[in-house]
Amino acid sequence: MAEIIIPSVLAGQANGQRRFDAKGETVGEALRALPVADLIFDARGEWSRHLNVYIDGEDARERGGLECPLTGIREVTIIAMLAGG
Repeated sequence: MAEIIIPSVLAGQANGQRRFDAKGETVGEALRALPVADLIFDARGEWSRHLNVYIDGEDARERGGLECPLTGIREVTIIAMLAGG
């Protein structure tokens, strides 16, 4: 079963939990099942442009994005992008 790892900045909204068992058939279904889904997705249902999603270390966009099947995946990692000025 795949594991989902969320960044510390989101974990505060999940009672400090950073690791979750993936539930669903696709990466998108698994991310939408997380208790912080409202922080991951925007109003159009796309993942926030301030977050990057990696599937077994590879950019999710290169693996079919949210439609990527969870079969055979070990880890989905969400990384918060930092900006400064």
